[in-house]
Amino acid sequence: MGNYILYALMALLLAWSYRKDRQKTNQALMKAWKAFENILPEFLGIIILVGLMLAVLDPQVISRLIGQNSGWTGTIFAAVVGSIALMPGIVAFPTAAILLNNGAGYMQIAALISTLMMVGVVTMPVEIKYFGRKVAIARNLLAFFFSFLVAVIIAKGL
Repeated sequence: MGNYILYALMALLLAWSYRKDRQKTNQALMKAWKAFENILPEFLGIIILVGLMLAVLDPQVISRLIGQNSGWTGTIFAAVVGSIALMPGIVAFPTAAILLNNGAGYMQIAALISTLMMVGVVTMPVEIKYFGRKVAIARNLLAFFFSFLVAVIIAKGL
């Protein structure tokens, strides 16, 4: 029900914007469409990859790897995967929801999402180029360890 209210509100605001300034509204809609076109291949690729992973790994395997009972081993595994993977938030959060629905634990998903957003093993060369080796390594290490703090807070909060 809440989604319908948000969609109706969005439609009303879009109509109001269109009535106020058609040209700007059309420009905004075109920019939104371009952004959608740019993110769609990446989004579909990740969703297909997650779908294949879920086809190969049943919920019991996911639960054993990164489930609530996997403890710190699963959390460390999720953090390492998140540190290496390169995924935007718009794709990461739906992926996390799919994993949660298939047996992943909250602490492990918190570590995965935190490292996905904050640690960049793949982007490290660019960081080193602009910030220097010491700063890039220090930032990534601090972010990696902070992800465990986030995971513990999420686990204790539930």
